[in-house]
Amino acid sequence: MILPERAAARPIVAMTMPAFRLPITRLLLAAAFAAGLLLFNGCGPRESAADVGARDGILLLGNGTEPAGLDPHLVTGVTENSIISALMEGLILYHPTDDNLLEPGVAESWEHDGTYTEWTFQLRPDARWSNRDPVTAQDFLYSYNRMLSPELGAEYADMLHVLKNAEAFHRGEITDFSEVGVRAPDERTLILTLRGPMPYFPGMLKHYAWFPVHPPTIEAHGGMTNRVSPWTRPRNHVGNGPFTLEQWSVNRIIRVAKSPTYWDADRVRLNEIHFFPIDDANTEERAFRAGQLHYTNSIPADLIASYRRDRPELIRVEPYLGTYFYRFNVTRPPLDDARVRLALSKTIDQRQIVEQIAQGGQEPAHGYTPPGLAGYESLRMVEFNPTRARELLAEAGYPNGEGFPRRLQILFNTAEGHRRIAEAVQEMWRTHLGIQVTLTNQEWKVYLDTQTNMNYDIARAGWIGDYMDPKTFLDMWLTGAGNNNTGWSNERYDELVRASDRTADPEERFRLLRQAEEILLEERPIAPFYWYTRIYLIDPRVRGWNPKLLDNRPYKYVYFEETE
Repeated sequence: MILPERAAARPIVAMTMPAFRLPITRLLLAAAFAAGLLLFNGCGPRESAADVGARDGILLLGNGTEPAGLDPHLVTGVTENSIISALMEGLILYHPTDDNLLEPGVAESWEHDGTYTEWTFQLRPDARWSNRDPVTAQDFLYSYNRMLSPELGAEYADMLHVLKNAEAFHRGEITDFSEVGVRAPDERTLILTLRGPMPYFPGMLKHYAWFPVHPPTIEAHGGMTNRVSPWTRPRNHVGNGPFTLEQWSVNRIIRVAKSPTYWDADRVRLNEIHFFPIDDANTEERAFRAGQLHYTNSIPADLIASYRRDRPELIRVEPYLGTYFYRFNVTRPPLDDARVRLALSKTIDQRQIVEQIAQGGQEPAHGYTPPGLAGYESLRMVEFNPTRARELLAEAGYPNGEGFPRRLQILFNTAEGHRRIAEAVQEMWRTHLGIQVTLTNQEWKVYLDTQTNMNYDIARAGWIGDYMDPKTFLDMWLTGAGNNNTGWSNERYDELVRASDRTADPEERFRLLRQAEEILLEERPIAPFYWYTRIYLIDPRVRGWNPKLLDNRPYKYVYFEETE
């Protein structure tokens, strides 16, 4: 998933920690999001919104930025995932403590045919949509048809290409959806036939690209392939998750409430969740200290050390399966020359960036796929080597940057941390290569559109694993993949990645995928910076929020408990 993560940001206030239950300040009252935060009328003079929320079972979350949408078949980001996972549910859920384990969702059981190629799922009889309709196997057929329809233009459609004939249908090579490996012999039985043996397949189904949508609702609001459908508005939304959509005030708040129709409603202990789109890390941190949030999406890098020293019970620094990198638009000269791309990549001082800017224990990336995937060793092909970079640039015809055809532009989504990294890279390229670049920032939705439309030179990016397998990082660089957005294509790379789907032998699979990643890093359509850590602040009263490598936490396991 695309991560809008905000890297380091300079603090605006001194790091002197006030009491946790601090009344909201005039500065916060003036902030744009304050109207959304101050929702509790019963707060006493020393009782904060976080206190009232903990008492009433209302979780207050900083969610980074305004989501691009809430349609699981059209979005691509982590921001959107955190909300959609409260409203919708797939066949299989994320486990509350271990990303390598499977948790039953709409499917109460599943089995394969012995070759890991055909999978049969039995749907639970009590699964319901929020309008009380039963969730059926036919709903999944409709949803996968919608996801793969070329007219919809779903960027994550390639994730469903593992289904037999799905890629051909998505590319318009066949038009009969009945030829795709999806069958529903009855309302509670769903059979998925894959293009090859995939033991890891159930783990993919946790991702929202595989979630069902409610067919009558979609049809009532413009039909299967309408990209601007109003079905995700609160009064129109029909979901099947543990919460229902009650309010969506753009750039202020998204509010969800416990669903009475959810099959596992008895386990859900929260009454509501409020998601606040707070773009600025400093503003979000101040809101947390003022008792207006239970959780922050991030923390200003310059405050990490102080929190770890003075308030360690409030901060968490955890491993995170993701990579921060820059995309190169290889359709634009001189970035169509791999030597130029390698030169730019080799003059990024990753260690300086993680130690002086990010400051959250991140590890400089020496490959693209991060560590943490059992059996797959990260490659060691990325390095800071200005001498070799200058040689490559000279070989490309630009010694010391002379004659470089034009000034390139670095695009990043609006956040102080991304700006600081871009400024550092700008200086590194000037110093080591004699190349001048300019910087451009855009609001999240516009930034996503700019990348999708390939209207950029170099773009900041982050990718978080969707499931526990290296394919979640390597599938995205297949020719024409919805999240590629670089223009890069390599026939041999495509062959190797696809060949990995035709073997159930883990060693052989990983050998093929490593060869593919070697090609990716040799041609370098991307420049890896570092492997993420997950750094955030959390109210100690929030329980069931366990460390997770993929940072996906089922909200039905989250609750409040008073601390001494």
